[in-house]
Amino acid sequence: MISIRGSLSELDRAHQIREAALDCYLSAIKNSAHYALDLDAELTGNHRQYLRTLADEIASGNDEILLDSRGTLRNILRDYRDKGSQYLANLRDELGNTARALEATLDSLSQSDGEHEARLRATVKRLRDLAVEPLAASLGTVLRGAAESIERTVEQIHKQHQLTVAQFQIELRMLHQRIDTLEAAATIDELTRFYNREETAERIKASTSGEYCLLLVSARGLRRAEMQWGPAVSEELAGAFAKRLRNSLPSNAVLGRWSTEELVAVLPMKKAEALVSAKWITEHLSGVYACLQEGKTVRPALQLNIGVVDTAPGETGERVLERVGTFLTGG
Repeated sequence: MISIRGSLSELDRAHQIREAALDCYLSAIKNSAHYALDLDAELTGNHRQYLRTLADEIASGNDEILLDSRGTLRNILRDYRDKGSQYLANLRDELGNTARALEATLDSLSQSDGEHEARLRATVKRLRDLAVEPLAASLGTVLRGAAESIERTVEQIHKQHQLTVAQFQIELRMLHQRIDTLEAAATIDELTRFYNREETAERIKASTSGEYCLLLVSARGLRRAEMQWGPAVSEELAGAFAKRLRNSLPSNAVLGRWSTEELVAVLPMKKAEALVSAKWITEHLSGVYACLQEGKTVRPALQLNIGVVDTAPGETGERVLERVGTFLTGG
């Protein structure tokens, strides 16, 4: 009896701990939704809704949903980070354009200010000269008053112009500081933005044959992911694979996207080393990836076929590109 009572007590304690842990988990998800940084209204709104929906599903008590929520939560947070980074990058570009426009305005103001002021001061001088001429004796007082009034107006305009320029300069400094902050906050790795086909081909032509080899990657599954789940999932899958591929290769590798499912890496290494990399990539980067579709985790798969093309000294870039095309088209 004592043993059973003790076991029940331990079971109750374990149940209480589980309930407390689940409550903390749900609170963390809800707080993540509540305190998400406000960016674009639609972007942030969808992110919060995905998190709240996930919390509601977990609260239902289904163990399978609870286990699957680990990957779903990670994907929701990663998706918001990536989209937020892109939003900040776009905002940074807009701020840069605004700063350039302000600088152009300042240059224009600086150039035109001297011209207008010179004309006005010349007019004032002419009025003063007329005021002392014999024929204008009866109008002297009026002309002198007009000249003084114009001169005061010129001074006021000049001061106002200086204030405007100073305000523009302050705004420019603030814009540049904001740009620097956004650049530091942006988490998109520039190295994962592959070159397009044309740029990749030009870099291959410009490289010295015999000092590099090519890693040719055929990633089957991107088109299928788009057909099954839509372009957003296919793009996320391509981005996830691209980042893993970049992290699997030397930092000085040049990466290019040849077509929707084909990529090319220019590697400054011998063929034997490239073959080792190709084997590792095939083994570790093939398979299922976790992506997000409207707050739900979907799991598209990639099947990799990788080849290595070495280059011989004196081989032309055009010939190397022919071999690339032969492999990627299955010739």
